[in-house]
Amino acid sequence: MIELYTWPTPNGRKVSIALEELGLEYTVHPIDITKGEQRDPKFIEISPNSKIPVIVDTENTRPLMESGAILLYLAEKCGRLISKEKSRYWETIEWLMWQMGGPGPILGQIHHFVKFNPGKSAYAEERYTAEGKRLYGVLDKRLQDREFVVGEYSIADVAIWPWISRFNWQTIDIAQYPNVTRWYLSIAARPAVQRGYQVPRKVNEIPMPGSPE
Repeated sequence: MIELYTWPTPNGRKVSIALEELGLEYTVHPIDITKGEQRDPKFIEISPNSKIPVIVDTENTRPLMESGAILLYLAEKCGRLISKEKSRYWETIEWLMWQMGGPGPILGQIHHFVKFNPGKSAYAEERYTAEGKRLYGVLDKRLQDREFVVGEYSIADVAIWPWISRFNWQTIDIAQYPNVTRWYLSIAARPAVQRGYQVPRKVNEIPMPGSPE
């Protein structure tokens, strides 16, 4: 049994989607970051960085924080969503790290400056939006001749997809990136993704290109 501490954010959804894809049993503990519950001393005991998500595997008992590390742990625990072939394995790690260092922080800054604090810093809005569009372009080129990021569906896709699912927050026209759009819709149609997206609670339906939310 996996104990999952999470909230409906891109990083949180990575782990709930992975758990659904892997068919692992898990119990959800919502951590309402809008109320500052991530700063509760009891939560900090299992998440020193005061961030969601965190898991506790009852077979292991050691808490594990950071979504990328959790995805790796779950994939290796189950022997799925990551290739056993050495070259493909490292290719998956490469693109997982790309998400952690690129789309995660950059798109997150677009959310902060463009969606939640528009007009506060024209420089920041322009800088992060331009870099966000560049990253969309990198992903679009990567998907030009492959169905998924490393060819087969993997934790790389699971890590990247939830951030792209907030394309409306990013004021980025996903239709300008046809390979990303095709990939996005393919993953959005997966039942495990649809279930994992709504953990720990339903906020909205999965956004679709052309929809207002």
